[in-house]
Amino acid sequence: MSKLLIALFAAAGLAIAGPAASQVASTKNAMTPMSKDSYTLAKTNAEAQYKLDKEACSSMSGNAKDICVAEAKGKDSIANAEATAAFENTPKARSEARVAHAQAGYDVAIEKCDDLAGNPKDVCVKEAKAELVKGKGNAKVEQVTAETRQDAATKQADARKDASTEKRDADYKVAVEKCDALAGAAKDSCVGNAKTQYGKS
Repeated sequence: MSKLLIALFAAAGLAIAGPAASQVASTKNAMTPMSKDSYTLAKTNAEAQYKLDKEACSSMSGNAKDICVAEAKGKDSIANAEATAAFENTPKARSEARVAHAQAGYDVAIEKCDDLAGNPKDVCVKEAKAELVKGKGNAKVEQVTAETRQDAATKQADARKDASTEKRDADYKVAVEKCDALAGAAKDSCVGNAKTQYGKS
């Protein structure tokens, strides 16, 4: 294999790996939801940046221009998906941002494969598709994992709440039972205090 082909394969791999690496950092750090104003600003900035990036491609020609346009579109798609993920702050939105990274890497890699011919091009295309499949698969796994954690946390909170209620009810019954040793106003006062203490009034 020639040094040129190796260099092209490496470049295609970096085009995919680069966004994938940044996707992990950017989408995993999106724990605090973005405000509506920040979200709107991020979308506006993404649109402006896309216009600049696309304009920069206008002086190019052939496949170099196609690659440039694919990079501009990918960057725009990622910026919008990450803004949405930060704003919505859901496992699904974060997964969609990861998919946007994978798709952008794929689109650029496919354009770079056009510089090749024959079997090297076929291999380049298959590698790009494999990376896309892996990226989408990883995004799905991370989404399901995050949703499972959320579901487990909700169930644990519900179980703690139920257990707390059951314990309080049991303690209330004990307190009222102790009041049975008393009579008259003393018993009424004891029961009243138990109701107040355990939230039964």
